[in-house]
Amino acid sequence: MTLGGLTAVPIFATAFTNPIFWEDLADPDIRRVGSTYYYSASTMHFSPGAPILRSYDLQNWEYIGHSVPTLDFGDSYSLIGGQAYIQGVWASFFDYHASKDTWYWGGCIDFSTTYIYTALSVTGPWTRLATINKCYYDAGLLIDDDGTMYIAYTYSNAIWVAQLASDAKSEVTSQQVYSPTSEIGYIEGARFYKRNGVYYILVTHPASIEYVLKSSTVFGSYTINALASSLQPPIAGAGNPHQGGLIDTPEGQWYYMAFIDAYPGGRIPVLAPVTWGSDDFPTVDLVNGAWGSSYTSTRPTVSVASPTGADYFTSIGHNWEWNHNPDTSKFSTGSSGLILYTATVTDDLYAARNTITHRILGPISTATIKLNYSNMSDGDRAGLVLLRDSSAWVGVKRDSGAYTVAFTTGLNMNSDWSTASTGTTSNSASINGGLIWLRVTADVQPSGTKQATFSYSTDGTNFNSIGSAFTMGASWEFFMGYRFGIFNYATSTLGGFVTVPVFQLDSGAGTAPSI
Repeated sequence: MTLGGLTAVPIFATAFTNPIFWEDLADPDIRRVGSTYYYSASTMHFSPGAPILRSYDLQNWEYIGHSVPTLDFGDSYSLIGGQAYIQGVWASFFDYHASKDTWYWGGCIDFSTTYIYTALSVTGPWTRLATINKCYYDAGLLIDDDGTMYIAYTYSNAIWVAQLASDAKSEVTSQQVYSPTSEIGYIEGARFYKRNGVYYILVTHPASIEYVLKSSTVFGSYTINALASSLQPPIAGAGNPHQGGLIDTPEGQWYYMAFIDAYPGGRIPVLAPVTWGSDDFPTVDLVNGAWGSSYTSTRPTVSVASPTGADYFTSIGHNWEWNHNPDTSKFSTGSSGLILYTATVTDDLYAARNTITHRILGPISTATIKLNYSNMSDGDRAGLVLLRDSSAWVGVKRDSGAYTVAFTTGLNMNSDWSTASTGTTSNSASINGGLIWLRVTADVQPSGTKQATFSYSTDGTNFNSIGSAFTMGASWEFFMGYRFGIFNYATSTLGGFVTVPVFQLDSGAGTAPSI
């Protein structure tokens, strides 16, 4: 059809559903460069930190890198002389500086120091630019029209704005810009924007209400309005959408990406359209007074790499993170797959280095590994773990030259994240031949069974259940959700190793591995 001599291309309405991506990706900072979107998230004690995801349609996301290559914040981040569970990379800031053609990431570590990293390409390499001896807690970055960088952050139950030096290595000035009333209460999780000459700071009252602060000048004064107040989530049993960011499309549409507490799987992203009012405040478009489980969209979808399928470990993909920093001399990848040498002598999986982890894909997914255990040493333990502050695993034990496949449960942490129990093996069976397939199926729906089942196979086709169903904890205090993990540690002496030729992730109950 032609209108006024122009050819009109019909746009067909589609729909997107929530959650956008059922994986543990909390504290999102979403940025657009051209027609491409980028997503940064929290990772705490997992390394590398601050994953970067890419999308071309706000619906389909793929992992492309990390802003923090290693958690070089002290020995405890490498499980040396202690541990750093739930420390490390919390809500942080992330943005692209167009005039410098440089990406910036920054975060407060251990509530004391802010580290800033930069990269010329969003995929890296990322390097540390600066260390600022001040905590920009739960911070958001604004790069103003003239290139000046400002950080909005929480301090002493108020919102502050700091101006960085032009090289981003120090602070020029900072001042308080908003103090909440007692009715609003504590606020954090800042995200900083500018639209049509107006400055906006998004903040959250955890874990239920998202507010917008608005001002005509960067240092205020700011007025406040609720963006999302105790909204019913799109997932049964989950928490209220909160602590997220605004993002626009090249066509001028606006969206709000929040997360919802959806334990035991973690904090997962949800997306909703935003409408700007005559008062220049945004409001979330609701469906029957709630956050929609789906919304109509006129934007075309663009496929990216699937989160499911087989990984042959020719390299470590960006969808993998280690439990604390790994000992890089104790693993390798290549045509044989992932080789894990024992890196720690311990009877405590929580203290063992080089456990590599993968987020669980909700609502239900299955992880399967093929494990060559023929080079284990006496006392070694290797396998597939469902990892959090209460854990269970299926794996191989070698003792006195004999091998068993074992189900071990009761691995628990204390409230300070020290180890309370190293677990007990409740079921085992003798094995031989050097190869075994291990499998975990996990239901991470907050309204689901919250249970995981464990099984093994000696031929890769026929799987035998082992142990009873494991009920995952759903408390929020550990923050991070459950993950699948592959581990190998020694209880006697170092020197043994295992090879993992393939990891396979399936939605639902799982299929036969690809190798």
